[in-house]
Formats: sequence, structure tokens, C-alpha cells
Amino acid sequence: MRSFKVAVPVREGVEMASERVVPEGVEPVVAIATDKPANILRYAYDSLLAGIPVALVTLVDIHGGTARSLGAHMAVRADGRYCGFVSGGCTENAVAAEALEALSLGRDRFLKLGEGSPFFDIVLPCGGGINLSIHILRDADPVRQVLFHLASRRPATLRYLPGSQTIEFEGPTESETGWQDDVFLTSYQPPTRLILCGRSIELTTTVQVAQAAGYEVLQIDQPMNSIDFASRIDEYSAVALLFHDLDRELPLLQGALTSKPFYIGALGSRRTHEKRSAALRRIGFGETDIAKIKAPIGVFDKARDASSIALSVLADIAAARLRTQ
Repeated sequence: MRSFKVAVPVREGVEMASERVVPEGVEPVVAIATDKPANILRYAYDSLLAGIPVALVTLVDIHGGTARSLGAHMAVRADGRYCGFVSGGCTENAVAAEALEALSLGRDRFLKLGEGSPFFDIVLPCGGGINLSIHILRDADPVRQVLFHLASRRPATLRYLPGSQTIEFEGPTESETGWQDDVFLTSYQPPTRLILCGRSIELTTTVQVAQAAGYEVLQIDQPMNSIDFASRIDEYSAVALLFHDLDRELPLLQGALTSKPFYIGALGSRRTHEKRSAALRRIGFGETDIAKIKAPIGVFDKARDASSIALSVLADIAAARLRTQ
């Protein structure tokens, strides 16, 4: 048998620090390397449905610097397999061991690491401190509802109640991730969708880089009217127009401007954008609409080769997405 020390909880109603034991032969091992909330929740949900006990670990407090945001998850199964991140990868194995301990006892607990932690041998490189909740997942339905909403491209929220050691589903709310009195809310948004349009090597390369980065990509390389195009766009979408032909671009640009994507960008020089803007004015778009277009597209506008353009475009979209979260 092996023994571990368990950290002091940050909220009442969950296990206090003590000396516990975990059966030999169960070692933490990474099952899937992912930090995407939907993937982590899916892993937890599928595990529970398969009859494998699983704990959902959540980052619930941050002191100082940290590698992850509030609400970051890990899912840890009773067989030691886990996925997700609550730090930069430096503590996940130790966290999984604590989750295995909680699973063996059947009780939730809180864990403090880094600054203020009783574990002096676990130091976060960023120098901060984090508090984690370890919840034994007993009811799969709240997780199922979150996954259903995200698949339908709708936001969702999970409520963690430490006093009753339960989670509850909550539909779309204006609440941010964090504590509300003694309840911790984790808010989820649908994955970012990149709608990449064009008929060039710039399009092909940007699609490849975006897919390698794990984005959901919709590639448009055929003519489409503005109404049909607009129907594919929601507030979690970014539109990048990678054309060398304003006539091909214009119907898609109209559809983007009549929708609410968080980002619209268009390839071309400043002179090209002046022509684009003039064409939009002629069909009734005003300066407020035109100002929504990032042109030249990307974080640097002197890119000439396809690889540099792809990196520039995706970095710009990623930065814009962070500003909306």
C-alpha cells in the first residue's frame, strides 16, 4: 500500500487533510493529451457510462500567476488513466494521484498546490498557487447536457456544490466562471469555428495549420450567396477571406457583415481594402460595418508566402477570441 498526504480544503463540507492509502498497482498515466473542455468532459462521461469510476478535477482558485484559467479540468479514472490540464503539466501526475485517493474513499476533496500549499516539494514554475476541487462524478446527466449544448453550439454551465458533493447543469447564463457564495460555476462556450474562404495556396495552407492546431474548420472554396453563407456563422465563428478576387469575395463578405462573427478578416493590401470598402459603400454598407473588417488580415501585413500568412491569420484570430471570452 502507498500513503499520501491530502491538502486542506478551501471550502467546508469536503474532506480535510489526513493520511490515506491507495491500493498498489494503480498508477496515474496520461490517456489523452488535451486541454479542450468538451474532450475532457466527454472522456469523463464515457468512462462513467462504461462503469469506470471517474473524478472531475477543476481549477477553482488562483493566487498569482498560473498556466491555466479558472475552470480548467482534468478527468481521472479509477484505473489511473487521465486527461486534461490544471497547470502547465508539472503537477498533473500528482493531482491524478490525489484524485485516485478520493475515488478510493468515495469522497470529494480540495487540493492546494504551489503558494500556500502544505506540499513543499510541489512548486509551480509560475510561482503562484492554485486550489482544485476533486469531485467524484456520480451523475452523468449534467455532463451529458453540457456536451449536448456545446455540440449544438450553445453555451452551458455546470454548478458544483461542495456541501452536497454534487454537480448540476445550468443553461446559458451571464455568469462568469468562479465562485458564487459556496457554489462554483464553470461556464463553457462552443468551440471556435474558423470559416476559411478562398481558392488559393493561402487557403490550403491556412486550413492545414488550423486543423493541426485543433480548430473546427469550415472550408469554403466554391461560390455561395450571402444568405446561405450567413446561416453558417455564429458569434463563436471567425471568418477569413483569402481571395485575390474582390468579385468572388464580395457575396461572402456581405454574409459575414450581416452576421455576428467575432472576427472578419480579408486578404489584400491597403489599396485593395480601399477598393473593397468602396464596393461595400455602393451596396449600402456604412463605415461602422466596414470597420469590422481586419484588412490587411493577420497580425503582420507584410507576409508574402502562404505559411507566414497562415500563421499571421491564425494568431490574429486566436487573439481576437481571447478578447471575447
